Amino acid sequence: MYFVFAVAFTCLACYVSDKAERIFGEKDASYIVIDEMAGFQWTMFLIAPTVLHVFIGFILFRLFDILKIFPAGYFHRRLPGGYGVVIDDVVAGMYANITFLLTTKFWGI
Repeated sequence: MYFVFAVAFTCLACYVSDKAERIFGEKDASYIVIDEMAGFQWTMFLIAPTVLHVFIGFILFRLFDILKIFPAGYFHRRLPGGYGVVIDDVVAGMYANITFLLTTKFWGI
């Protein structure tokens, strides 16, 4: 059920971000935050939502969002409209999720 929600929310975020870009007249305006929310949903996929896990997930997500490791930066630059705004955050969220799942498995966090 979480996966279905994350996909649906990501689609909604793409739509809303596209409309917001047109309203604000700039690419990935700082006023648009739904992309961050979508990316964080992917960070927390299959992670128990404890206070510690949400905190760690947020830190990991922000780290990968800032670094924009390939293909995140590529998608941000190349995809049109709301897709470019959101998909780079989804990729960052997936990197954070994989890192978090591995950390949980090997270090028992």
